[in-house]
Amino acid sequence: MPDVDEKKPFVKAEPADEIPIPAAAVLPRPRAPCVPRWLQFVLKLAFVAWLALTVRTWTRANVDKVVEMYEAEWLASAFADAPMPAVRHPHRRPHRKVLFGKKAEEKFLTVPNAESALAASRQYATKPHLAGSSGDYDTAVDFLKLLQTEFGITPPPSALPIYSAGTPESRNATLGITQLKRPTAWIDTYYPVMNTPLDHSLQILGEDGNPVWTAELEEVADFTDPEAGKYYDAVTAWHGLSRGGSAQGKLVYANYGRKEDYDELFEAGVDLNGAIVLARYGGNFRGLKVKGAQELGAAACLIYSDPRDDGTVTRDNGYAYYPYGPARNPNSVQRGSTQFLSIYPGDPTTPGYPSYENSTRTNGTNIPSIPSLPLSWANAEVLLKEISEGGQNRTVSLVNNVDDKVIPIWNTLGVIPGHIKDEVVVVGNHRDAWVMGATDPSSGTASVHEVVRGLGELLRSGWTPLRTIVIASWDAEEYGLIGSTEWGEDFADWIADHVVAYFNLDSSVSGSRYRALATPSLAHFVRSVAEEIEHPTQPGKSLWDATADKGVLTGHQLDEEALKVYEAAEAEISADGTGVGLLGSGSDFTVFVQRAGVASNNIGFQSTLQDPVYHYHSVFDSQHWQERYGDPGFKRHVAVAKHLGLQTVRLTDSIVLPINTTHHALQLEAYLNKVEDIASTTSLDVDFSGLRSAIHRLQHASAKLDHEKAKAEKRLRKYLRRLALRHLLRRNIRRAACRVRALLSSTACAPAEDDAPARAALAAPPQQPKEKTFECSAMKGGKGGAGSFLPFQPRIGRAPAWAKEQRAAAAAAADGKKHKDKDSFPFKRFRKAAKRVRAANEKLRAFERGFVHPDGIKDREWYRNLAVAPGKWLGYGATTFPALTEAFTIDKNATSAQYEAKRLQKLIEKIAHEIKV
Repeated sequence: MPDVDEKKPFVKAEPADEIPIPAAAVLPRPRAPCVPRWLQFVLKLAFVAWLALTVRTWTRANVDKVVEMYEAEWLASAFADAPMPAVRHPHRRPHRKVLFGKKAEEKFLTVPNAESALAASRQYATKPHLAGSSGDYDTAVDFLKLLQTEFGITPPPSALPIYSAGTPESRNATLGITQLKRPTAWIDTYYPVMNTPLDHSLQILGEDGNPVWTAELEEVADFTDPEAGKYYDAVTAWHGLSRGGSAQGKLVYANYGRKEDYDELFEAGVDLNGAIVLARYGGNFRGLKVKGAQELGAAACLIYSDPRDDGTVTRDNGYAYYPYGPARNPNSVQRGSTQFLSIYPGDPTTPGYPSYENSTRTNGTNIPSIPSLPLSWANAEVLLKEISEGGQNRTVSLVNNVDDKVIPIWNTLGVIPGHIKDEVVVVGNHRDAWVMGATDPSSGTASVHEVVRGLGELLRSGWTPLRTIVIASWDAEEYGLIGSTEWGEDFADWIADHVVAYFNLDSSVSGSRYRALATPSLAHFVRSVAEEIEHPTQPGKSLWDATADKGVLTGHQLDEEALKVYEAAEAEISADGTGVGLLGSGSDFTVFVQRAGVASNNIGFQSTLQDPVYHYHSVFDSQHWQERYGDPGFKRHVAVAKHLGLQTVRLTDSIVLPINTTHHALQLEAYLNKVEDIASTTSLDVDFSGLRSAIHRLQHASAKLDHEKAKAEKRLRKYLRRLALRHLLRRNIRRAACRVRALLSSTACAPAEDDAPARAALAAPPQQPKEKTFECSAMKGGKGGAGSFLPFQPRIGRAPAWAKEQRAAAAAAADGKKHKDKDSFPFKRFRKAAKRVRAANEKLRAFERGFVHPDGIKDREWYRNLAVAPGKWLGYGATTFPALTEAFTIDKNATSAQYEAKRLQKLIEKIAHEIKV
């Protein structure tokens, strides 16, 4: 019997004669979902995140492309407060990538190559081109043609663009640089007083006054070195700007002819009155050797090249002399200027103002009043034996006749206008040589040749620099930095207003060690760029690593004094923690650093004590020596070109100038510490507390400026990307709308900016439309002809043109209103951010200019930079806080020292105020 408690499904009772209704089935239990709800939520969240990331990545990539295309133009428009047509009319502009920034740098670095640099070197370094000579003029024209070819400049149909300095044509060429819209090039002719040799002689006289020995003063060469053999007597071995005349006297040896060497002679009781001083090259500028002798009453000065200064590469160490080996040719002579470089450079007769053809001349105070001659080691060896122990110490007779006259020189300049036309970067290299100058300066000219080629390739690829670039080929540098100095004095105000940086290249390659000199504000920039260039001869290393390179020609014998001089120079360079040395003088950066206060640098490979001997200013500074010993393969020439060119492109296209004021401000304290160390060795009591406090205030102001320039650039880039995003969205919305319109109607949109075929079709000449005719309602079809009442097509005169003008005016008005409305955002903020960057850049420029004092340095007022200048008795080498330092070392006067400390304090306080944010 079934359990009475068993529940049965409910069955409705039905009549017997009806069909029974089946019982309802029991509903199955609901199954749990395959994917838990929490996992579904996670998957949905992951999908949304992936979608967002994809959109973001796509947007960023496309925004980067838009920025790449329009960055330079937008920045230029913002900096110049000009309209931004690329944003306002995106459908009217072709879609093209514009080289700028990193892309331009990468493109540039592909251009310089060894074959081209070698060809350029052979073009300039296989014939003499002394400043003012016909060969020099030919090289000026050659460089002009290079600029015209590479920069796409159409030469004038008639005469070459050669302008006499001071004429309206010459002045307008430079003063008009900031208004240029296309590249241009020209030659400026200046008219300095220089000299050329007439005749000279050097003899040892016997007791009867007759010569017992006559020196062979000219270099002796054969055709083992083809150019040296051909041109050994093309340029007489003499000193430029030396005093003409003759002298007789006893020889006195003065070692390097440094101030300390003359002081030792004076303290030893050696009388130089009427004597002929014999000094060796090295330690200081040759003109200051003559100056020291002159001030102690000497009648003349002889300067020779001593093999002891050649390091280990000497005949005593078993090396054959050039051209048969790497050691010094005993007949080689170092020509050079004997101008007193540390007093002032340039034309001796026009100090502080340019040498025009009709300039008023003065008696130069930076040139010697006693004659001098350069000597080879072969001749010096005879004289040293004459005055050595056991020598006869006979009278020496010297003759140096020269022709002092006004000689024209030629500076060649080329310009690439930038978007920001009132900020200019100048790149310079001198072109003149004492003979052929395969190293000095033609190795530099060959590297600049490659830089010009690289810039030309960028221009042909559509690049326009953000800032304007000036390429300068200076003349008469060898006589005393004359070409660059005269141009700098001629356009001093323009340089102060517009030049943001000067990059100098003298000699590219004379040895294996890379050297960079710069104002401290550019030290980090110079080094960081060098670290990105590959080492020319050692794969896996950078160009900066070459600053530790040295030659491989070793030997057991090495002169201790020569080693000390070399190591002292190296120590000066390494004093700055960056490894970048200071700029004193000796090349064309001088007028920019010391007179105008422009951030500058100078680079190149230099010789070490283990390198093949570089025959400085000799006929043996030849193409043969350069290809065999200096830079076989010309890889170092190319590395220098890449470093110089990359610096140029990067600084030119940088939003914020890469000028590091904080590093410079920190170095000022190191300069003061050095002065205090000097002061501690004297009995002079000078208070430096005010000066130190001023330096600390400058450091604080500079740190704030660092913060401000970083924020200013970040904000500008932020709005730059916003502009790009806006541009991208507008373009894509328009494309989508056009596609919808194309589906709904037969009317096509205007082609998008990247629709090249459609744009090409639009660019084709349109067919002439039929003239619009007058129509009335009675005309069938609205046209005259067979089916109309009028058998002709009546015209309405000027009505169509008038209507077209009215429509264009209305469209322009609407467009102007639209642009005005658009300037509210984001354009207005973008312009404001650009003005903030411009303000920061102006402060960076003001920092370097701030060290220039109008009164200059005591006794050499042409030099106006109170932070650094060539040492008064160094010429080349830099002295920091020069006026203050020399108050201790030369004047030894506490009153002068306190005055200079106070003058520096006021100057630095003023700089701190000018860069304050």
